[in-house]
Amino acid sequence: MPAPDFIIHAPEDNVGVVVVETVEAGKPLIGWVMDTDATVAIEALDRIPLGHKVALADIAEGATVTKYGHDIGRTVAAIGKGRHVHVHNLKTKRW
Repeated sequence: MPAPDFIIHAPEDNVGVVVVETVEAGKPLIGWVMDTDATVAIEALDRIPLGHKVALADIAEGATVTKYGHDIGRTVAAIGKGRHVHVHNLKTKRW
């Protein structure tokens, strides 16, 4: 397998973490699922900076985002598969 573009920590995660600096809209991406050693292929629909998240599937507005196998917040807008997930469309549930 070539080096991954993003990492998924747990099979139930609906976002992956970008680990390269070259993610531009239209780029095919390969992700690695750490817990299972599986790979996932998606197409980036946005520029996504290193360390930011990419949606692995369509996520509805108000839905829970899961990373590291844990709830990390809820969406404040619908997010399409391959889109950038960050503070503009994801908020904590704490407040």
